[in-house]
Amino acid sequence: MLGLIEPHGGKLVNRILEGKEREALLEKTKKLKKVHLNDREVSDLEMIAIGAFSPLEGFMKKDDYHNVMDNMKLSNGLPWTIPVTLSVTKDEAKNLKQGEEVSLVNKQGEILAVLHIEEKHSHDKEKEAVQVYGTKDTAHPGVAKVFEMGDMLLGGKVSVIHRVKQEDFKKYRLDPKETRHLFKEKGWKRVVGFQTRNPIHRAHEYIQKCALEVVDGLMIHPIVGETKGDDIPADVRMKCYEVLLENYYPKDRTALVVLPAAMRYAGPKEAIFHALIRKNYGCTHFIVGRDHAGVGNYYGSFDAHYIFDEFDPQEIGITPLFFDHTFYCKKCESMASYKSCPHDSSHHIALSGTKVREMLKAGQIPPVEFSRPEVARVLIEAMKG
Repeated sequence: MLGLIEPHGGKLVNRILEGKEREALLEKTKKLKKVHLNDREVSDLEMIAIGAFSPLEGFMKKDDYHNVMDNMKLSNGLPWTIPVTLSVTKDEAKNLKQGEEVSLVNKQGEILAVLHIEEKHSHDKEKEAVQVYGTKDTAHPGVAKVFEMGDMLLGGKVSVIHRVKQEDFKKYRLDPKETRHLFKEKGWKRVVGFQTRNPIHRAHEYIQKCALEVVDGLMIHPIVGETKGDDIPADVRMKCYEVLLENYYPKDRTALVVLPAAMRYAGPKEAIFHALIRKNYGCTHFIVGRDHAGVGNYYGSFDAHYIFDEFDPQEIGITPLFFDHTFYCKKCESMASYKSCPHDSSHHIALSGTKVREMLKAGQIPPVEFSRPEVARVLIEAMKG
């Protein structure tokens, strides 16, 4: 690992059991009570297991849970902005004791892991909504998810027996230890990560290539866990990324890797969270765009930039690269941003998401200044389906 950035907390967590230890715990699960996980909790379990949530070794106990909400730090002082919790109902909690071990199972009833219950504590949903998402409005998808959860939280370390079987995007599913090996193999010491849950249009391409000018490599790292129902499905997005990288990016300086996390839509708090995750994957730099991880009108356009000022850069450890709103300027005859273009917006090609969707549904390719035609064709084909 020499030369690569250290994981958050200094050590890459691994909670996946192997060999005799795994077999012994698997045998033990036959007698354990079961706790059922929702899709987001399954994603979180995977992220903990592979070290993407380092230094977390399990679901948060009370001190960490409240410290994250109150101070944006874990109880040990490390920056952390999003609670990672496992909820149960009050009735379920009555049957579970502190110090007990329980099997964690998915919707299909498959045993994935064992939780060592170190604490049972109350789920302060209203506090979590306000302090993490900035609102109690259940129209916010992250807040809605919080209020859907159980009233009690179980905290403790997890030991994973079975990883979730994922058949899609197999060649792009690399764990943090694997991306770190990849970067080392490629000789990349300065690596920039790009978070996305949307197809990449020309503005995204522009900021990625600006970042590529100052680092050795770019990791495009799309989320393929749970997203909003109206977000473009992951399989469609992946086709968009593939055609774009095939035609317009240097193959020796880019990597496409999927992130099995669930979106929270927590705006600025999630910008920090996403940066720390990419640090664990081995990135030294992280692109923070305008309204990062935002939804609706809940956050200001640059709140995701300003929140980094609340931390000591050494505590965060990964270098954020902040980008303004970008567009094609007809007068500059190039992609630009408000930082670099002196012309007023009448010269800028900027299309609303609604307008783009209307064009694609009608089988029309948006202007090349907005979207690469190869990407537009993938989206048009998907909308036909």
